[in-house]
Amino acid sequence: MTSFAFPHLRPWLQHLDKRPMLRWGLVAAWLGLLCGLGFFWQLGSIGLVDETEPLFAEATRQMVETGDWITPYFNEKPRFDKPPLIYWLMAIAYKTLGVNEWAVRLPSALSAAALVVFGFFTLLRFGYSRPGLSAKAEPDGEEAIAPSPPSPSSAPSPPSLKFHWFPAVLGSGLMALNLQTIAWARTGVSDMLLSACVGGALLAFFWGYAASPDSLRAKERWYLAFFVLCGLGVLTKGPVGVVLPGATVAAFLLYLGNGRTVLRDMRPLRGGLVFLAIALPWYILVTLANGDKFINAFFGYHNVERFTRVVNQHRAPWYFYVVVLLVGFAPYSAHLPAAIARLRFWRRSRWQAEDRRTQLGLFALIWAAVIFGFFTIAVTKLPSYVLPLYPAIAILVALFWSDLLLHRPRAGWGMALSHGLNLLLLAALAIASYNSAPWLDSDNAVRGLEEAITRSGLPIMGTVIWGLALLGAIALLIRRQGCWLWGVNLAAMALTLLLFVFPLMDILDIHRQLPLRQLAAEIVEQQQPDEPIMMAGLHKPSLVFYGHRPIFFAQRQETAIAYIRRQSRGQGDPPSMLLVGLGYKIEDLNLPPEQMTLLAEAGKYDLVRLQLPVALPPPQPN
Repeated sequence: MTSFAFPHLRPWLQHLDKRPMLRWGLVAAWLGLLCGLGFFWQLGSIGLVDETEPLFAEATRQMVETGDWITPYFNEKPRFDKPPLIYWLMAIAYKTLGVNEWAVRLPSALSAAALVVFGFFTLLRFGYSRPGLSAKAEPDGEEAIAPSPPSPSSAPSPPSLKFHWFPAVLGSGLMALNLQTIAWARTGVSDMLLSACVGGALLAFFWGYAASPDSLRAKERWYLAFFVLCGLGVLTKGPVGVVLPGATVAAFLLYLGNGRTVLRDMRPLRGGLVFLAIALPWYILVTLANGDKFINAFFGYHNVERFTRVVNQHRAPWYFYVVVLLVGFAPYSAHLPAAIARLRFWRRSRWQAEDRRTQLGLFALIWAAVIFGFFTIAVTKLPSYVLPLYPAIAILVALFWSDLLLHRPRAGWGMALSHGLNLLLLAALAIASYNSAPWLDSDNAVRGLEEAITRSGLPIMGTVIWGLALLGAIALLIRRQGCWLWGVNLAAMALTLLLFVFPLMDILDIHRQLPLRQLAAEIVEQQQPDEPIMMAGLHKPSLVFYGHRPIFFAQRQETAIAYIRRQSRGQGDPPSMLLVGLGYKIEDLNLPPEQMTLLAEAGKYDLVRLQLPVALPPPQPN
């Protein structure tokens, strides 16, 4: 029997178990602190970030304005990139909070918060810190470990510890306070909503899977929730919303060899009908409204082609997502290999003999492996694609750290490598913070950004935070207290958000997005009736959202010239047009200077009125 590593905490835990009001008050405070800091604090304090976020925001605004809730539009053209659930949720926020940045990002923030809360309670219920063993409860509530019965499907489930506080607290902290989740929870796009649907579906499945055989109604409810969330996932981002959770469940059941029993309990016919009732109607309606245009654009381009070939130049090597996980989940990612190894997943027969409630770690591993493998095979690669696996790796690392904290296993070379990699990542984050100014100043349209970041002292602040975390981690390891590294990592991440990331985002907004908002205001002020607008050399859709008017984006010079030629035919066309862009981009068009009037400047951007018609050389034959 494994002893409790910190017996002095036992009276406090027993007291907590006897005071439910205090217990759930602390839970609410912890989850509120995590979600408030990670997802809601200063959520609407900066403008929309080009290029993707304004596309969703403006498509939603046009949906509300036109009343067409079936076909999304951006810039007066159908936008078939994503299904409508994210637009519908943003539209509800618009009608509640008004058309603003808070409303755009609120669905993503709420999705992240819901996933963290669900993850907390899943770990609270099933967070056994020892893999491959069934948990029993001693009379005083302390967790003890004993071999499981040979046939969990037929034998009654052993009694278990009601609450697993350490993995729940750790896991929810890891789910909330990592760079990837924070970034997408604060961005008004569909990625965080998809992650919540996929993660929620998989957690709901596990609740149904691990429920007592006597709790048939509970099983049915959780399995039904799985199908409902899969349907919402398909309404969020298409077939991937059911492919990812479906493939994960299939791989998990195939590994354990109990698929027939579980599928019977899931009642797939009923669940499939509920899934279709949620996911299918919009696809029928939008196809009836748009025909082959929708089918070719959505299914052909945005699903099949993204998986089979490079789209929008998003090419990356096969190890791309290894780097994404290492950086996006840093510094906790240092312990992911050890967390995987401790499960001993190669001992299949041992796992097959286990009680279902102790299999959360194995389930999380298969969850992460399926999503990682799926998007590694896909040709088009983006960091946000693997966002749905972050709750799984948070569960894995939380169970690993909980094992260290509660049971103090004997240290080995694997543990030494894990702690060493943690130190390296802390040092790397300190170095990255120090060099953040030149790395972030890579946009030719931005003026004075590197100087502003350096002058703010934020690079030094970030270096100090991670440097102190590194020293604290070294001190813990010297004292052989590596089980407390999680506290150093989480504290450093929280301080980095408050003292480095949020102030840095304000500076980035002032230099990158504020000039575009100022330019949009000038366009509204200067535009004459029926005067067309063209942006030359760049694609900044925030101008459309903040200006509430269509803009033609000509990123190539040939495209810009062709558009000006079409406006210069002299048959009742407008007498002038507005040109927006960087000064040198407009000069490269070689337009007659006497027909151009500079109306406004914002940062490096110019707003110019071009008198029409313009004498242009005839187009060259191909």
